[in-house]
Amino acid sequence: MSLRQRPPPAQSQLPGPPHGSNRPRTPPQSQINPSEQPYNIIPVHNLLADHPSLRYPEVRAAAAALRSVGDLRKPPFTTWHDHMDLLDWLGAFFGFQGDNVRNQREHIVLHLANAQMRLQPPPDNIDTLDPTVLRRFRRKLLKNYTSWCSYLGHKSNVWISESRREPSASDHRRELLYVSLYLLIWGESANLRFVPECISYIFHRMAMELNRILEDFIDERTGGPALPSISGQNAFLNRVVKPIYETIRAEVENSKNGTAPHSAWRNYDDINEYFWSRRCFQKLNWPIDVGSNFFVTKGKGKHVGKTGFVEQRSFWNLFRSFDKLWIMLIMFIQAGVIVAWAGKEYPWQALESREVQVRVLTVFITWSGLRFLQSLLDAGMQYSLVSRETLGLGVRMVLKSVVAAVWIIVFGVFYGRIWTQRNSDRGWSAEANKRVVNFLEVALVFILPELLALALFILPWIRNFLENTNWKIFYLLSWWFQSRTFVGRGLREGLVDNIKYSLFWVVVLATKFCFSYFLQIKPMIAPTKTLLDLRDLSYEWHEFFHNSNRFAVVLLWLPVVLIYFMDLQIWYSIYSSFVGAAVGLFAHLGEIRNMQQLRLRFQFFASAIQFNLMPEEQLLNARGTLKSKFNDAIHRLKLRYGLGRPFKKLESNQVEANKFALIWNEIITTFREEDIISDREVELLELPQNTWNVRILRWPCLLLCNELLLALSQAKELVDAPDKWLWYKICKNEYRRCAVIEAYDSIEKFTKTFKTTALPLIHAKLITLLELLIKPKKDLDKVVNILQALYEVAIRDFFKEKRNIDQLKEDGLAPRRPVSSAGLLFENAVEFPSADNETFYRQARRLHTILVSRDSMHNIPTNIEARRRIAFFSNSLFMNMPHAPQVEKMMAFSVLTPYYNEEVLYSKEQLRTENEDGISILYYLQTIYADEWKNFMERMRREGLVDDNDIWANKLRDLRLWASHRGQTLTRTVRGMMYYYRALKMLAFLDSASEMDIREGSHELALMRQSSSLDGLSSERSPSTRSLSRADSSVSLLFKGHEHGTALMKFTYVVACQIYGAQKAKKDPHAEEILYLMKNNEALRVAYVDEVSSGMEKEYYSVLVKYDQQLQKEVEIYRIRLPGPLKLGEGKPENQNHALIFTRGDAVQTIDMNQDNYFEEALKMRNLLEEYRHYYGIRKPTILGVREHIFTGSVSSLAWFMSAQETSFVTLGQRVLANPLKIRMHYGHPDVFDRFWFLTRGGISKASRVINISEDIFAGFNCTLRGGNVTHHEYIQVGKGRDVGMNQVSMFEAKVASGNGEQVLSRDVYRLGHRLDFFRMLSFFYTTVGFFFNTMMIILTVYAFLWGRLYLALSGIEASAMADNTTNNKALGTILNQQFIIQLGIFTALPMIVENSLEHGFLAAIWDFITMQLQLSSVFYTFSMGTRAHYFGRTILHGGAKYRATGRGFVVQHKNFAENYRLFSRSHFVKAIELGLILIVYASYSPVATGTFVYIALTITSWFLVVSWIMAPFVFNPSGFDWLKTVYDFDDFMNWIWFRGGVFAKAEQSWERWWYEEQDHLRTTGLWGKMLEIILVLRFFFFQYGIVYQLGISAGSKSIAVYLLSWIYVVVAMGIYLIIAYARDKYAAKDHIYYRLVQFLIITFGILVVIALLEFTQFKFLDLFTSLLAFIPTGWGFISIAQVLRPFLQDTMIWETVVSVARLYDIMFGERSLRLTCDLRFEVSVRRRNNIEVERG
Repeated sequence: MSLRQRPPPAQSQLPGPPHGSNRPRTPPQSQINPSEQPYNIIPVHNLLADHPSLRYPEVRAAAAALRSVGDLRKPPFTTWHDHMDLLDWLGAFFGFQGDNVRNQREHIVLHLANAQMRLQPPPDNIDTLDPTVLRRFRRKLLKNYTSWCSYLGHKSNVWISESRREPSASDHRRELLYVSLYLLIWGESANLRFVPECISYIFHRMAMELNRILEDFIDERTGGPALPSISGQNAFLNRVVKPIYETIRAEVENSKNGTAPHSAWRNYDDINEYFWSRRCFQKLNWPIDVGSNFFVTKGKGKHVGKTGFVEQRSFWNLFRSFDKLWIMLIMFIQAGVIVAWAGKEYPWQALESREVQVRVLTVFITWSGLRFLQSLLDAGMQYSLVSRETLGLGVRMVLKSVVAAVWIIVFGVFYGRIWTQRNSDRGWSAEANKRVVNFLEVALVFILPELLALALFILPWIRNFLENTNWKIFYLLSWWFQSRTFVGRGLREGLVDNIKYSLFWVVVLATKFCFSYFLQIKPMIAPTKTLLDLRDLSYEWHEFFHNSNRFAVVLLWLPVVLIYFMDLQIWYSIYSSFVGAAVGLFAHLGEIRNMQQLRLRFQFFASAIQFNLMPEEQLLNARGTLKSKFNDAIHRLKLRYGLGRPFKKLESNQVEANKFALIWNEIITTFREEDIISDREVELLELPQNTWNVRILRWPCLLLCNELLLALSQAKELVDAPDKWLWYKICKNEYRRCAVIEAYDSIEKFTKTFKTTALPLIHAKLITLLELLIKPKKDLDKVVNILQALYEVAIRDFFKEKRNIDQLKEDGLAPRRPVSSAGLLFENAVEFPSADNETFYRQARRLHTILVSRDSMHNIPTNIEARRRIAFFSNSLFMNMPHAPQVEKMMAFSVLTPYYNEEVLYSKEQLRTENEDGISILYYLQTIYADEWKNFMERMRREGLVDDNDIWANKLRDLRLWASHRGQTLTRTVRGMMYYYRALKMLAFLDSASEMDIREGSHELALMRQSSSLDGLSSERSPSTRSLSRADSSVSLLFKGHEHGTALMKFTYVVACQIYGAQKAKKDPHAEEILYLMKNNEALRVAYVDEVSSGMEKEYYSVLVKYDQQLQKEVEIYRIRLPGPLKLGEGKPENQNHALIFTRGDAVQTIDMNQDNYFEEALKMRNLLEEYRHYYGIRKPTILGVREHIFTGSVSSLAWFMSAQETSFVTLGQRVLANPLKIRMHYGHPDVFDRFWFLTRGGISKASRVINISEDIFAGFNCTLRGGNVTHHEYIQVGKGRDVGMNQVSMFEAKVASGNGEQVLSRDVYRLGHRLDFFRMLSFFYTTVGFFFNTMMIILTVYAFLWGRLYLALSGIEASAMADNTTNNKALGTILNQQFIIQLGIFTALPMIVENSLEHGFLAAIWDFITMQLQLSSVFYTFSMGTRAHYFGRTILHGGAKYRATGRGFVVQHKNFAENYRLFSRSHFVKAIELGLILIVYASYSPVATGTFVYIALTITSWFLVVSWIMAPFVFNPSGFDWLKTVYDFDDFMNWIWFRGGVFAKAEQSWERWWYEEQDHLRTTGLWGKMLEIILVLRFFFFQYGIVYQLGISAGSKSIAVYLLSWIYVVVAMGIYLIIAYARDKYAAKDHIYYRLVQFLIITFGILVVIALLEFTQFKFLDLFTSLLAFIPTGWGFISIAQVLRPFLQDTMIWETVVSVARLYDIMFGERSLRLTCDLRFEVSVRRRNNIEVERG
């Protein structure tokens, strides 16, 4: 046993019971026997316990350091015991909870022990805690606190001298006390962990009180020793945490469930930013003064309002946050129009004119005007921040507006002077030119701040120094430009990174501006001039304003301008795709794409595993040196390109070969446990144990197949050649050489002694023998005969020289005694091995395969997922990654998964229940995972299943597990994450195993295979169960005992099952399944929130539980009381936050409930964690981005589209964001967080209500603003599931789009937009909110284009323009082309093609793209675009963002039309009908549309959008084209429409309830939102105005009276409706005949009116139908306005009519949507019926 793992000393002090235990359900810890007291990972309370972790001296050293209480003054009012430690001491003095003390004790001991294990060079005395370890930890943990003190100008209360190199014992203890105090505060702060500077404030005050105790201060009031201001049981919770918590809770209640404006209540960020100013010291005091106005919430007197920022709902936020971008775009289009107006071929030719030059100078006036607008927006949105304490902010707002206005005047005056002089001189005289120079001098003064910013951009370290230094002089200098905030300082990157992303954006912008000028702006000049020059236009309607063709010019330009503003997104997408591909190529992605390429490199693959996954002992002074880096690069080059023969080293060093075999075989074993390969494929893929004393590395059978036959054919061909030449030819192929040696294993003797011509004969006989041996029923006589024949060939034909009987006897080839001639030589000598001897038969099958197989086996394994995983894993080992340290020396980490009430394990009922088409989930899974189902059944039969039909009875648990591992369940996630534990145990064994252990262990494994293959025929011990427990893998048989202790110290998995306590109380099956997961996974812990009724109020506790394998039950480890309910904001981040205190280690990986992991990837985790030691740019990483694989792509075509789109984002997209753009955030992916960095800075997500609905990305925002660094690493991957059904996908898109709409309002986006440099700001915009904004711009472009064309057609301008000039339509070609490209999905298509080309090959990528198009992916992407645009726009205008539970199940059920209508009517159907109506009217009245080709060219993309938006929900709906289902859908839809329901009716049951819910966003929107909504609705009234002048009854009149008289139609229609409604209510029930009479009279009246109009006016019968196109939109416009004005109308008689008419409109919209699909459905049904009849015939 090594010194590092010696047993614990015989005598040791035991820590006693913690202070102030408060468990309501378990006895106090003091009453529990130490040996029985539950613990989490290591029993710190009992260092004599037999636990493998306690063998490490570092653990005992850390525990001993905590017990060094020494001569500290003992806390009063508490009984002190000798075994208590520093944490008990702090707990007793400051009133921390007992379980909080216990939790942090283990936390600190584990971290310090792990840190000391990693210390380089190792400490001289490993039995004591090294001061360096503690000092580093203290500096990191308290770094944010010290920065906060510096920022506020307060001296830190950490009284430790940083100048001393060797800290004294008292300093050592004091450091431990500071660290422990901070962690105790953090561990009990509950929701306050989201307000990190508040925790810093609390620590600052409590550290001062700690100092007073340590320095023996005297209390002036009592004259006794100083005591803390707060003490006693639970004092910290009740007197510090609870008052602040209650304030946050009250503010959340003011939000009215998130419907109140953000400006009306304080969120977590406002509370936190209160502590960014010194007033927190002046107002709050210590102990906390609850009478302070900080604790006053709105409506209760004077209170503290918003702090630092006010979130105001407005589209102007996009301009305000990214003003530099919009200023650039607006100034360029202005300059471009001015230059292009000159009519020259090239812009530089136009700029030769002084007149053009001077006109271009107007951009400065525009610039100053935009600055003025920005200042007004700042003042208008942030005025509520100004108070008596923040007068400086108000002064700056006013001054900025005044200065901006002055600049507008100055530029206007100087510009006017230029033209005045020029006009007076009648040319550009010297004086006029001088005035131009004067203007330029003024402009130079104006742009001086920009020039200074440019200089600081080129010298980023100076900018960072100025911002990070808290000198008042720097603050005064920057006061004018930006508010002083604690975050957002020093965000500049290094010079090299600056150059990289600047170069990227310079190229993108140059391309965009060239394209915009030559293909957008310039072509529009000629038609614009034509329209402006048109005179005496003949309008088709009443003309309100003369020369109104200027409005036509605006409409002509509008789509061009919109495209101009958004097409930078397209150019970014194009360039980022190619840059991402280049970065991927340099990272060596996609070099091994398939099994064929792996075969070529497999011989180097073994060395790659050794090089990357096995720690290499290096001299301490050699690590990280230039020489070692150079040697690494050379070694990787050799591995990557096969230079040299690294596998020779493995042959000569069998220990390394055995290590490789153990790792590879364990990977193959996990593949078999997951049923992605069969038993046969296991034998082909595994590296067999060397039980037959073969002298070479035994490659997988897969590689040796066909090689022996090829060697034999070579022997036949080279029959006359020397044997050495033959052997040389064979050895040119490594696998062939190994196949020959393995088959015969005597090469040297073989080539000298034997004839190669006899090989084929021996080969044939040997095959026959092996075939007889591997048959289930063996024929002894045949075996004897074939052995005899083989013997005859060997002694007669095989030897070069004939041998006599004596020589044969000497060689053992003839019997010593004569054999009777009656019998054969082997007749009585053959004894078959036992049927249980799995090793023998496995080797026999392997040899038979090598001898027989002519198949190159390129399709092994057959499962696509298995091939993908092997290819990715092997490729990743040839990529650059840090060297793996030993498991003992690696960073410790945790995995955290938030869980609420999702699926844990599919139940029997869920699997068997069939939908209306007879399809169950199990049948669905059996169909799409057919090969995996076959492998599963093969495994079940091997484990004792006799009849396949008995699987429901005998193997139910295995069946449920198999299905759950293919869904998005917690079981799948837990299985994947527990691979970390399994991998670490194996790596720990390989790290510490001696050469003898490896050699003997490999031999033992082969002998044990028989028993392991027969293990546990019962379901409970089946491999599927073992795949959860991970205790029975082949390598685990070799473990020496310490491995699981090491792994537990390095890894823990916490699942935050928020309502697990409630589930247990209700006997919910989910609770039993979670318990089952704990039972089978040693490292799994479950954290939940427990509600305990205590009198009139409830108490809430954060509880951690685990399954105790000795007690065979669930045990409670910690129970920490919370100040109140957990959920105040968005639920998921608070669920993560409460469980975060139970995680351990330096890093925490955030894993969602729909993720998976792979064993082979888990092997690389310690390499990944080493990235924290490396600099990326000028900073070390704080978030390690991890690549994802979307595993749901095979479920359906829709899932494939979603998977392809997501894959390109999580690979290529993230790669470019990290390098070169340096703007990658956290997007809810399986990123690894620097745990201590984040726990002191607000946690791993933000939780404010509504504004943080996309909680994950705010962790990335927070990280960047606080100076963190996010990297991306693609040599490791984690699985992730995505939504697989149309409705699920749409709800997910809606949630993300709404979340981005809220982000636009947030302070984080505003600060990043202003604090990042210009080019990083562009990257940030176009990869976050800008993507959604530009998606919305695409839809607005379609609207602008179609409405503009409609105006031109109906007004008559189009006809006049055509008569005068035919270039009008050509000018719109660019817009239309871009629109079509966008609709095909360039945002997603190009990155997908490029990424697939990189990783799978160009032809495969093109084939995939074509296949996706044939499966209507363009329809899906166009539909998704509509979803994003609708919800993003609506959220910015009105709010209404909310969490949408998409459900992650399989979609095997047809969704009825009513459900689709509820989900898509407002976002897609109504908009599509509107656009379709415009297209129909345009086709009817446009002179352009008379040419079919021209009309199609103009409108094809718009028609495609209309059809996509209506058809997609039917196309991607299971059984969407079943005619019978259409009939049922229509009946169901009508029932839903007419069912009024009651008070408790849900939207799914009643149209009326749904209709009201659809208006919720209008109830919460502000005045500006309502006004803008009404303005947008007014467009519907244009139909009526334009069309009535086209009716025959108008008789060509253009009088306004025609339009006014048309309203009679509306009034009459409404009157008829009211009469019928009145008659129905009065007569329909009792006097039905009267009701029919009224109807008859109305119909008669209508017919008479039509006849009269036909007779006495120019009314045409067609006018009846044409007028519908005019008046239906008018009615919809009235309904939409009424919805906005609902608060005023709801209590009037009008409202009932509005509801009734709205119902009729929804019936009409629904019926029209259904009708468009009915024809297609009917056609499909007819064809299907015809096919069936043909088959029957």
